Amino acid sequence: MLEYRYDTQLLIEGKNLSEDAIRDYFNNNLDGDCLLAVGDEELIKIHFHTNEPWKVLEYCRSLGEIFDIVVEDMERQARGEQG
Repeated sequence: MLEYRYDTQLLIEGKNLSEDAIRDYFNNNLDGDCLLAVGDEELIKIHFHTNEPWKVLEYCRSLGEIFDIVVEDMERQARGEQG
């Protein structure tokens, strides 16, 4: 059993985006691991393992437009099922 079940990935398009500010918010406010937040001031790629992917989506949407959203259930994948 995984501690964090959902692999959550997306892109954020906006203005004045900050990788550091996004990382700080995730680390201080969201429960999960394997955070990746990379990009520039206009486009950031997010990758995060969590049990509450809706919180990731809600926060990221507050920063700009979100797209290419993927939420995969890693427990289902570990059992060989579509996730």
